[in-house]
Amino acid sequence: MSDRVSAFSENVARGLLRALANLPGPVLRAIAGRPIEVDGRRLFTEVQVFLRLANLAPPRDLAAADPEHQRVEMDLQARIFGGHIPVDHVEDITIPTRDGQVPARVYRAQRPLEPHGTVVYYHGGGWVVGGLESADATCRFIATNANVTVISVEYRLAPEHPFPAAVHDAIDSYLWVRRHPLWGSVVAVAGDSAGGNLAAVVSQATVDAPDGGPDFQLLYYPATDMSVKRQSYSQFSSGFMLTESNTDWYKQTYLGDPELASDPQASPLLGSVVGVAPAHVVVAGFDVLRDEGIAYAELLRANGVAATLQEVTGHVHGFVNVVAIGTEGEVALRESLAALTAGLLGARRAETVLPTPAER
Repeated sequence: MSDRVSAFSENVARGLLRALANLPGPVLRAIAGRPIEVDGRRLFTEVQVFLRLANLAPPRDLAAADPEHQRVEMDLQARIFGGHIPVDHVEDITIPTRDGQVPARVYRAQRPLEPHGTVVYYHGGGWVVGGLESADATCRFIATNANVTVISVEYRLAPEHPFPAAVHDAIDSYLWVRRHPLWGSVVAVAGDSAGGNLAAVVSQATVDAPDGGPDFQLLYYPATDMSVKRQSYSQFSSGFMLTESNTDWYKQTYLGDPELASDPQASPLLGSVVGVAPAHVVVAGFDVLRDEGIAYAELLRANGVAATLQEVTGHVHGFVNVVAIGTEGEVALRESLAALTAGLLGARRAETVLPTPAER
């Protein structure tokens, strides 16, 4: 009975938010208030409305909150804002790793065409919260709109499992998928925020792996440098979803030792990107992580890596999880998936012209 009540409450909340987002433009603008502009970027009206509502609540002190409670809360928010997108095949599996095993979830939309490839997806949540449930709507959206198999990985979380546990799980799960006879032909890595960080780290760490690194990397507002704070930290320190203080707490909880912030497996912007896979980097215009995401795309290009940058100028951190409410997040997500599809198709074409072992 309690599950039914909970589902009903979530559906009501989602319905009210959808109704709010679907109000006529002038009404939304009146609710949002005067447009917010920073650096020549204007916050999307629908985003400003939701932020105005969210900011009515008192600021949250993550350090005083129990991580388990935060994880439950994040899953709830993901269900409200992500909704439920039907997918033909969803299967929970486990993936063996050097330290044991991790849960994972496979998504596949049945189509007459062969999938373009497989996407290993790492969820966001500051390496402390998040999991298969929080990333469920995003992975469903990717599977149904990009003609790919998505394998979502639930890597271990801090503080119970601090750095580099998540890195080990991310690398090992990618390598397992790469070696899998069903999924390993063309494989991309993707992730949002902390998950984008892990996808970038995996791409660097597996460049010289016998089975090869990823064929493509799709990075949503990735955390790429924990060693310094760029201008976007001061510009969006509070009031724009992910705050500076919460980001500091996530990093501290994940790393433990501040000296580890300069480790390339924590800050991929400080690592070598020579030979890594082509990438599509997506950043939000109103996000503390914006500038380090842009810097990572620039680093890739400077080292000869084919990299495209998509700045969703009027959005905030976390928009890939908002596919059931509003339109701006979905539009941005579809644009990013066009880049993913092009990257995977390019990898498939390259694969067909490679010499066979007998010809080498």
